[in-house]
Amino acid sequence: MKEDILGTALLDYQQGNYNEDITTYSSLDEEDQLPLPYMFRSFKDMPKLEQKALKICQGEILDVGCGAGSHSLYLQNKGLSVTSLDNSPGAIEVSKQRGLKNTINENLLNFEGKTYDTILILMNGVGLAGTLNGLEKFFAKLKSLLKTDGQILLDSSDIIYMFENDEDGGYWIPEDVNYYGEVSFSMEYKNKKSAPFPWLYVDYNTLQRAANYSNLHCELVMEGEHYDYLARLTHAK
Repeated sequence: MKEDILGTALLDYQQGNYNEDITTYSSLDEEDQLPLPYMFRSFKDMPKLEQKALKICQGEILDVGCGAGSHSLYLQNKGLSVTSLDNSPGAIEVSKQRGLKNTINENLLNFEGKTYDTILILMNGVGLAGTLNGLEKFFAKLKSLLKTDGQILLDSSDIIYMFENDEDGGYWIPEDVNYYGEVSFSMEYKNKKSAPFPWLYVDYNTLQRAANYSNLHCELVMEGEHYDYLARLTHAK
């Protein structure tokens, strides 16, 4: 059985057993912490990009990679119809315990559902594509779940700032990297560590090109304070 590192940690926090955070390791040679309280944040504690995305959600909503369900809870409390999807059994159990009515434990690419007015993919949810090449399959799945006049709301970051400047004013990127936003991650919690998994950060121009290739119209909704942005994708007319 695959380790559910995220789900185990979220369940501990939900049940009052919080004494450590998740440690993340990436191919960018960075060790970082994912603070569990952040996963349970209220609307007022969310970044402005997330607040904006939630405000423009409409109709029937699919929250992809819902985690502890914080975005879904806000929408549900506003009276909107929201379905919360996550590959982590623990995350879905926490979402249920927090009061979410419609939850599904499934991998997005295997999910066969109805179509939605809004597909919400926050916290760099585009990372689920894994690689730049994976965006085509990712977008095809999203399009199959999107109503004719529906919208996909997603955020990501241009992580070029994490690479060293070279002498010409550009950036030094390793030669063996296909695209600098392709990162490998693993997570550790209570001495259990996940296998590495691919995760994608994509700059807006590259996202727009990939969306256009998949016959999706892409528009920039908002830019954040640190190379991050919110984009809205719709079926190309």
